[in-house]
Amino acid sequence: MSSRAEAPEDAYTAAPFVPDHAGLTALRRAAAGCRGCPLHRDATQTVFGAGSAHARLMLVGEQPGDQEDRRGRPFVGPAGKLLDRALEEAGLDPADAYVTNAVKHFKFTRAEPRKRRIHKAPTLREATACGPWLAAELAVVGPELIVVLGATAGKALLGSSFRVTEVRGTVLEEEIHGRRERLVPTVHPSSVLRADDREAAYRGLVADLEVAARALA
Repeated sequence: MSSRAEAPEDAYTAAPFVPDHAGLTALRRAAAGCRGCPLHRDATQTVFGAGSAHARLMLVGEQPGDQEDRRGRPFVGPAGKLLDRALEEAGLDPADAYVTNAVKHFKFTRAEPRKRRIHKAPTLREATACGPWLAAELAVVGPELIVVLGATAGKALLGSSFRVTEVRGTVLEEEIHGRRERLVPTVHPSSVLRADDREAAYRGLVADLEVAARALA
């Protein structure tokens, strides 16, 4: 086992794996070999961001899920399909956005061997370790607006004090990885799928995305 795998959790970082001044294609290729934290051990593959390097809108979620891990693309499972529908209803074209996650490997647990893989939330330190990839994506894409999907993405970008319920549906301006960014936080679409009142939760997501649409108008 490598010395990196034995490193304490606060020493995890993807920084040594991120090439300098690289475009998205080179970043995606390099990310496939990232060993910056232990999450790569059990995941099928790295799931890097997808979309145009010239996208005005960047969507940042938590981490890939089971289907994303298998297919190697972000937001292709049920939550991604719901997000696409909500974006379109809010007046935003999903095809025009760059989509990515704060953490690039699927973290999961199993009740028993060979049973279904159950999503497990990444820690803030794991998200921080993956931060150099997100910083590199931001530097290349240079979006006009970031939609922050859920608490994990918010804490990765804005720090541990972030609370999505306190700021969702508002336009924030913050220094992120050396750049002044505008951000609209909202819930992660997977939380809509888990909600007791799914329709009300969905309407709330659409309302937040409408704020983002107006901010880009």
